[in-house]
Amino acid sequence: MFHISERRKWYIGFGIVLLIILAFLALLHSKLTVGIIIIALIIVAIYDVTQKKHTILRNFPVLGHMRFILEFFRPEIQQYFVATDQSERPFDRQTRSLVYQRAKGIEDTLPFGTERDINRPGYEWVLHSLAPIHPKDVDPKFQIGNHQCTKPYISSRLNISAMSYGALSKNAIMALNKGAKLGGFCHNTGEGGLTEYHRQGGDICLQIGTGYFGFRTKDGHFDPDKFAIQAQYDDIKMIEIKLSQGAKPAHGGVLPKEKLTPEIAKIRDVPMGEDVLSPPAHTAFSTPVELCQFVQKLRELSGGKPIGFKLCIGRKTEFFSICKAMLKTQIFPDFITIDGAEGGTGAAPEEYVNHIGVPLEDALAFVHNALVGSGIREHICIIASGKTATGFDMVKRIALGADVINSARAMMLSLGCIQSKQCNRNTCPTGVATQNPRLYKALDIDDKKQRVYRFHDATVKSFTELVGAMGLRNPSELSASRVIRRIDEKTVQSLDEVYQYLKKDSLLDDNNLPTQYAKYWQQASAERF
Repeated sequence: MFHISERRKWYIGFGIVLLIILAFLALLHSKLTVGIIIIALIIVAIYDVTQKKHTILRNFPVLGHMRFILEFFRPEIQQYFVATDQSERPFDRQTRSLVYQRAKGIEDTLPFGTERDINRPGYEWVLHSLAPIHPKDVDPKFQIGNHQCTKPYISSRLNISAMSYGALSKNAIMALNKGAKLGGFCHNTGEGGLTEYHRQGGDICLQIGTGYFGFRTKDGHFDPDKFAIQAQYDDIKMIEIKLSQGAKPAHGGVLPKEKLTPEIAKIRDVPMGEDVLSPPAHTAFSTPVELCQFVQKLRELSGGKPIGFKLCIGRKTEFFSICKAMLKTQIFPDFITIDGAEGGTGAAPEEYVNHIGVPLEDALAFVHNALVGSGIREHICIIASGKTATGFDMVKRIALGADVINSARAMMLSLGCIQSKQCNRNTCPTGVATQNPRLYKALDIDDKKQRVYRFHDATVKSFTELVGAMGLRNPSELSASRVIRRIDEKTVQSLDEVYQYLKKDSLLDDNNLPTQYAKYWQQASAERF
């Protein structure tokens, strides 16, 4: 009996000899094409047997490539033939279809009733009223800017979240901003810096990341003079300091070198041929008090525009430290953007994506409580960012404590993104998240700007319809008590029962601190994170 390795060698040798004979016979009978194919297979087989990187190919030459071919197409096979309408992540097929339908302006209603299991734990619904308000009478706007801001911004309740040029293609950026212009909503630049592609007439929120791209010194620090020039452009309506983001908090940003073009390198003032990394932390400030002072500095440099910061909640003590710094300095940001751990990213380590950061709903309830308990909620708008795609998503987040919603991936879907999950490989087939000209040039800007506009318009309309159905004229009247969640088959709770909400100034009484927050508040200091 042959030893296994000897048998394998015999099979391989026999196969190669057989292919050579077949190739010779095919060429002898003038079947050139067949001969060339067989010779090519022989070459592949020889390569497979001699290479040492893949054991499968050495054991099963030629045939082993089927494994890699199927693996390459696995996401598409899973998406189109295996997954159910509600099983995919991060956005299921039903949600993606809704975004596509609204973006295209086609019918988005459902026939025959819900397909969701309304008795499963986690199912949620809102409490409607017998005295509903017409959607046209529901206010879809919100003012961002407190008494320390001289140029407040009247914002849509739904805006485009931070996505940089570099992570997204120039065509995608232009389509988003042109869509924002059509719909009268705001477009966040992301930390990659302000470019000509952002400036297509739409309102802009200028983001400042830890890399200070677009207004950095040669050694990578914040340059106030460069910032002042950009911040005073008329289309810049708000400025956002990025402390962290949901998908990779405390990690910094990453633009893979494959997506770095000479143009992007020039915009960001970084070298070619390397991944563009944003540091995990800022150098312009290092304490909560200094953060507040930086907010004030940016207000002055921008001519009084709304200034805020974005973060993913981690240690509660650190956010309480920021609250104490606001009380100490009496400097209040105009808005705070809360990014949930379920937020998206173009590239991040697996452990960060799956195991770090507080989910958006828990973070919203906490931040709202922290600001109310500190007595400063009235000065600060809360913006929620993280996996929002429908009117119900907006209602729930505002009920939990937000004022305004930012959306990134749903806006990408409205551009035509198919959730192929190739954002980090520069191979996005729809031209949205790639710098490959062959791919992004196929994204028609004039067509896609209309899709972005229609998606926003339809989603806000859905939102106002729900708010009106609840008997409210102003979405700011939404509260957690109006949204219900099924806990188990026999138990349901309103979200104000799931999340305990504080009374105003309750954190300022040291002798009667709320039990669930007492130790975090006591450990917090305005002088350190």
